[in-house]
Amino acid sequence: MGRGRVEGKAALVTGASRGIGREIALTLAREGAAVGVNHLPDPEQAALASEVVDQVRQLGGKAVALPADVVDGLAMRGAVTTLIQTLGGIDVVVTNAGIIHRGPLVDVTEADWDRVVAVNLKGTFNAIHASLPHLVRQRRGKIVTIASELALIGRAGAAAYAASKAGVIGLTKSLALEFGPKGITVNAVPPGFIDTPMLRASESRGEFGEGGVDGAIARTPVRRAGLPEDVAAAVSFLCLDEAGYITGQIIGINGGRNT
Repeated sequence: MGRGRVEGKAALVTGASRGIGREIALTLAREGAAVGVNHLPDPEQAALASEVVDQVRQLGGKAVALPADVVDGLAMRGAVTTLIQTLGGIDVVVTNAGIIHRGPLVDVTEADWDRVVAVNLKGTFNAIHASLPHLVRQRRGKIVTIASELALIGRAGAAAYAASKAGVIGLTKSLALEFGPKGITVNAVPPGFIDTPMLRASESRGEFGEGGVDGAIARTPVRRAGLPEDVAAAVSFLCLDEAGYITGQIIGINGGRNT
């Protein structure tokens, strides 16, 4: 693997065993970063994370699997400690782990709501909170949160998800103000219509309205669904030293969709 644009950096990517998180981890590795591949501590996710680690190593890079539920603050602190001990430090934090609950609000239980907010918002906090002491001590770091276009435009039947991701954007802006003087940038990337297993599951449930996925593509100015690679490219850019004057920003990856 040739010298990349984030050579010598170590990155934590939460929810990195599949989908967008997997592509972010692989893209950062191609750019020269050593990668901590966080995943839920269950056999299925462990196997998927192991595949990501193997792919990074085949590229000539360094990677370590980090089993930890982002909802568990103690587990996330342990994951960050393992990353630092194994990869020699931490420079980049990408908070990608997330879940969605779909259904009319009247049918959403308190437990449903709490779980979505716990994973999407508290999980983002836990990953950042565990990493910040190290970033502050070295007075440099890049934090990229993965939000959602639904945080900005909403969607019927996805209130808990949209609200939790709106919270991620508020957290991002607040941390950018707090930690900019300490050399740490914090930005949010809210993906739009991205072709992932989550999108395909939504398609199978008829959640894209008239015309389904093809109709949604027709309403997208660039006339295609986004790819995980599109999101990963934006995240990778925000992790560059050259992006050091960008902080507190919400950079949508949505093909021009606004509704």
